[in-house]
Formats: sequence, structure tokens, C-alpha cells
Amino acid sequence: MNTFRSIDELVKTLDREKVLLKEMFFKRKSPSFRHEYALELTEYKEERIRYLIDYGIIRDNGSFLEMEDLYLKFFEEVLQVNEEINVSFVQDYLDNLNDNIDYYLKENNEQRKYAYQREVKRCLKKIALTTVRNVMDLKRNLDYTYKNEPSYQVKLVKLKKLDEKRHNIALLITKSEELIDHGQPVFFRVAMDVQMRTVVSDVKLQLNDSYHNLIEIEKQIIHYLNLIAYQNRIFEKVRKLKYLRDQFLLEEHTDVRKVISEKNPVWMEPVTSYRIKLSIDNLRTSATAAELIRKVMSRRNDKAKGPRNVAEAIPEAYLTNTGEIYDAVNLQEIFNAFAASGRHLFSFVMDYPYSQPVQENDKVLYFCQIASQYADNLVFTDEYESNSEVEYPLIYAQ
Repeated sequence: MNTFRSIDELVKTLDREKVLLKEMFFKRKSPSFRHEYALELTEYKEERIRYLIDYGIIRDNGSFLEMEDLYLKFFEEVLQVNEEINVSFVQDYLDNLNDNIDYYLKENNEQRKYAYQREVKRCLKKIALTTVRNVMDLKRNLDYTYKNEPSYQVKLVKLKKLDEKRHNIALLITKSEELIDHGQPVFFRVAMDVQMRTVVSDVKLQLNDSYHNLIEIEKQIIHYLNLIAYQNRIFEKVRKLKYLRDQFLLEEHTDVRKVISEKNPVWMEPVTSYRIKLSIDNLRTSATAAELIRKVMSRRNDKAKGPRNVAEAIPEAYLTNTGEIYDAVNLQEIFNAFAASGRHLFSFVMDYPYSQPVQENDKVLYFCQIASQYADNLVFTDEYESNSEVEYPLIYAQ
């Protein structure tokens, strides 16, 4: 098998055959990717397919083609759609981390010590990233297994296996946190610069979030297992009842009539139901689901386009540019003139030259408003005077 001599050669090959590789990746679950279909995607050039086979990107399996595991896992890892949860990677990173810490502590050359320190940072980041991806893969596989596995027995076994992997991931998270906090105290005290402190803080935060997500996954696994147990119990009861009914032994070997006679169900009583979340992958790939979504959206659009209560047109009289002028009295202006006059307030308000004719009752109102709003700047005396209708105090400006 040939090998690529440079990254440029590899990238050019992947870019040239991106249509074929994309189609093979989408159909990686199907073992029937025919050679004729691959020829159609490569413009019927057999040498291009042979080139991919010679360089180990795809392999020939009789009349079918398959993508090599190396590239398949690469695409799944990058796109985060891998189904295999490998916790051994984290353990390898922990071992590598301990080794590089030991090398750092035993090394005297500063340049080589810096290289070991950088490798420790890289291992810490890999531990956090791998743990986060394992948790995401575990959650996705859990939902997919429960919603798409047709056999209850296989589903039960797979869920238990996923629970074991969850437990192993939790143990590795605990080991990683113990190594950072207590396993290598000398290194993290000596080599704790600004970058190392940032890396350690980010890694601990990601591990903590992953552990909390594992708690939610554990609750989901328990819920799914309870659902399976409940459904199995119902299935066993139904199967026994069916057997007795087929053998005409139902009424003789059971008290079904007595039980039914004692029941008085009401049609409004709640029915035991178990909510199942829709599979996102199924909604993305299923043609039936897409058609149902289109029907629901069309109904929503029809409701949105239904009759509405539309207001009548605005009369033309409201659109004219005419306006109304309100004559308002500026109390501040009156007070300023009063402060410079030397007269008492009531006499000044009554004799003030307003721009429009003002009734006597309004003038009395202005007097009361000025006396109230500008009380801090006025002097209230104990002397009172009166005219024909109103008795008022003598008020002066300070």
C-alpha cells in the first residue's frame, strides 16, 4: 500500500474525491456501496478509485467499497458522531501525564524542562477534551439505543453496557481530579505559571461539568431501564392472558369477570404514560418525519393566514395638518415678575397683564399655586385682607 508523502498531497486527494467520500461517509452504516455508484461519482474514471484503494483511503470488498477505518474514525471524531466510547484513551493520557511530570522533576536543563511542561499542558487538555467527547457520545448513544433498538433484550443489554461505560468515565474523572489536586503536589507547586494555572482551571471546570452531565445520564439510564421493565411486565401479562384465552381457560383459571365487575373506570381518568423524546437523528434522516413536519408547518401557516379583524381606514379629517393652540400661563414668569415688584402676591396676581383674558377664579387659583410651589422663597405674614368674595393673607417675596 502506498503512503502520502506530504500533507498537501493528502489534502488535494481528499478535496478531489470529496463527493465520493462524503457519500460513503453518509452511507457508512450500509455495507452495500456498489462499485458502479462510485464510478458514477468519480466521472467514470476507474483510476481515481484505484488510487484511493492503493493509498488506503477506501478498500475493495468484492463488488462493494468501504471506507478504511482510519479515515472513518477521523471523520467521526472531527464531526463528533462516533459511537464507540473508548475510556482507555483517558487512562493512557493519565499515564503519559505522570511520565512527563516525572521527567520534568528529574530534568536539569531548562529548555528540556519547558518541553516536558508543555507536554503536560497538552495531556491535560487532551484529558478534558476526550472526557467531554465521551460524555457527549454516551448521551447520544443512550438516546439512539432506547429509541431505535427493536429488540427489548438487546436494548436492555446495551443500556447496561452504556451504564458500565458511564461508571468508567466517572472513575477516570475522579482519577484525573485527584492527580491534579493531590497526585503531583510538587510539580503543580513548582511549575504553576500563568499558562499552567489557566490550563488547570479550564480542565477542572470541564471535568466538573462532565461529572454533572454523567449524573443526568445516570438518571436517564435508570428511567429507560424502568420503562423497559414496565413494558416487559405488561408484555408478559398480555402473553399469558392471550394463551389462556386461546385455550378457553381464561374464565376458569382467572377471576377476570370479578375484577372487571369491581372496576368502575371513568373515561376522564388519567392514563399512565411515559414520555419518549423524539430522536433528532431520526427527524433529520427520515422522509416520513420530514413530511409530517411539512404538514404541521402548513397548518400553522394556514392559521396565520386566516381572517383577521381589520380596522377601518383613518378618516381624512384626522390627517390634516391643522393644530390647536393652548394658552398656558407660565407661573415661573409670574413669580419672577412678582419677586421684583415689591407688592404682595394677591394684588400682583390680580393686576398681572395676562396675554389672554383670565377670569377671577383662575387668578385665585394661580395665587394658590404660586404660594404652594414657591413657599420656600416667600414670606407669609399674619395679616389678612379681603375683597368682595375672597379673604387672603399678605404674602411677600424674600
